Amino acid sequence: MQALVTLPSMCVFISLKKMNFFLRCCAEGTNKLRLYQYISEGCVFLKVRSILRTVLPEKLAESLKSVLPVTAVIFLLCFFVAPVPSSVMLAFVLGACSLIVGMGLFSLGADMAMSRIGEHIGSVMSRSRKLWLILIVSFAVGIFITVSEPDLMVLAQQVPNIPNPVIIWSVALGVGLFLVLAMLRIFLNISLRWLLVGFYGALFILSFFVPRDYLSTAFDSGGVTTGPMTVPFIMALGVGVSSVRSDRRAGEDSFGLIALCSVGPVIAVLLLGLLYRTEGGAYSPFVVPEISNSMELWKLYADAFPHYFKEVAMAFLPIAGIFAVFQLPKSRMRGNELVRALVGILYTYLGLVLFLTGANVGFMPVGNYLGELIGILPYRWIIVPIGMLLGYFIVAAEPAVHVLNKQVADMTEGAIPQKAMSLSLSIGVAISVGLAMTRVLTGLPIMWILGPGYAAALILSFFVPPMFTAIAFDSGGVASGPMAATFLLPLAMGLCVAVGGNVAQDAFGVVAMVAMIPLITIQVLGLVYKHKAKQAAKAVQPIEQAEDIETGEEIIIVFEGGEE
Repeated sequence: MQALVTLPSMCVFISLKKMNFFLRCCAEGTNKLRLYQYISEGCVFLKVRSILRTVLPEKLAESLKSVLPVTAVIFLLCFFVAPVPSSVMLAFVLGACSLIVGMGLFSLGADMAMSRIGEHIGSVMSRSRKLWLILIVSFAVGIFITVSEPDLMVLAQQVPNIPNPVIIWSVALGVGLFLVLAMLRIFLNISLRWLLVGFYGALFILSFFVPRDYLSTAFDSGGVTTGPMTVPFIMALGVGVSSVRSDRRAGEDSFGLIALCSVGPVIAVLLLGLLYRTEGGAYSPFVVPEISNSMELWKLYADAFPHYFKEVAMAFLPIAGIFAVFQLPKSRMRGNELVRALVGILYTYLGLVLFLTGANVGFMPVGNYLGELIGILPYRWIIVPIGMLLGYFIVAAEPAVHVLNKQVADMTEGAIPQKAMSLSLSIGVAISVGLAMTRVLTGLPIMWILGPGYAAALILSFFVPPMFTAIAFDSGGVASGPMAATFLLPLAMGLCVAVGGNVAQDAFGVVAMVAMIPLITIQVLGLVYKHKAKQAAKAVQPIEQAEDIETGEEIIIVFEGGEE
């Protein structure tokens, strides 16, 4: 029993069967290592229970704070501006509840599994020191994760005259190629600024030769492909790959992967626009659910759940396959870490199912219906401030935004707080939605806004710290997630139909606008940060000089010529 005495505290719950096995091991003289391993494996279940009791309520509280404001705004619109049928309202209420629970589970699962798996795969690839392996795995990850992105499937159905498989695989190929380029940038230490200038320049030149029906959809595709499945995994992959570098810029270069991956889909759809010519947009009007009682409401969601269970399962298969392959080397996850990752994947899966079901079944119909009702009002201009208010709050309900904010705070050790990031994103998305609604009302060509907007963002990149440029262009893809695709886009579609506009040209592009303005607001935050850093340095310099004088230290300056 000496082994038992020297073990750490045994104040853990173990079933009677496990306790009997434990005592038998002690009686038979089993070595300490095996006992430690047994206790460690048993404690995994206690850690999971502890997470459910402490962390999960915190995540649910965070998601409640994120979803409640936009839900309240929609309630006020439905009660005082645009009355909607009770069936739509009932579906929306249940959808909001589903969003809150789903977002909480997703955030917990992303912390426990997705980020850890991405970092693990990235670090294993980097330690292999085989560039060809890193590039091949990155290419495969980019393709298969993009194919499984739920928002891309929705977008593909709206693109005129191009078969769904063609656009899905073309966009996925674009993401895969640009993820390879992003990995090369990390290893070769290439400036992200010049890559963005070159690719966006080529992109805008290409847009002059593409029909207008494709422009809005092409720029939307860059936002929808960087959704809740892609962002946590790719961002963590960048952290893992950059961790093998020892220079001070390694942490900065872990950002920027989402920025480059957002360019690939836009170029892919523009190239398809040159091959597939069409006139007019393909708009499928939304069907307002008919619900007369609570049983029909439940049936509406019960019919949708199997579809999203299957859709999200298909989305997880590529990640599970890649993770399984990387469990073969010697550096695979073991014990507690592996079990924690598997439990986290389950949370992420259930959370994403609930989130997508609530967004598509509850939020999409009410968004479209509100757009149509506001569009026929004599004071329909009110949609501009309403859109700005919705945009300000709705970005907080994007699951991937929380992942980005947390990683930025962790990588900068709190120098860029989550509150500052959230405020900058909210202001950016508010301006974006206001401009998008103005464009729907006036029929203003999308390139008249995107051209100056991206030009301003690229010019700012020469005046802010490189990390802020990378974070800003990452945030554009992150902010334009499922909430933008399932609420803001239907809102614009309904408004466009009501005012008699062209849905393909005027309504599409909302996601692109949401992805653009944060590039500017986050870099403005970078200018403020840079200014404060300079002021702090000036304040510290006189103090350091005074200390040098007091200590009497001799300061020697060595010039290039070697003379003192």
